[in-house]
Amino acid sequence: MNHWLLLPPLTFLVMLAFILALNYVLSLFALKVGPRTAESGTPYACGETAFDPMAQPDYSQFFPFAFFFTIAHVATMMLITVPMETFNILILALLYLFAVIVGLFTLLGG
Repeated sequence: MNHWLLLPPLTFLVMLAFILALNYVLSLFALKVGPRTAESGTPYACGETAFDPMAQPDYSQFFPFAFFFTIAHVATMMLITVPMETFNILILALLYLFAVIVGLFTLLGG
């Protein structure tokens, strides 16, 4: 039994009115834009000026660990989803695991 309140155009109009009313109510709480000053257009980076940055992060130690976790998680997902129906599939999964271990040692050792 179809009800007239469930018609798509009427539902759209009701939701549109609700969203517009919610937008108006929440805009009352929004921060107001003040007058523009000379510093308004300059970039801000945690209290530092953009032309004299003090923080210079070094990601050289981050990437090997990011690759390690990516490879380890992909290998885990691959091994968990391998169906253990035959001995040949088990052998292929163990060869894959061996290749992943060799790759991880190469990544972290070299």
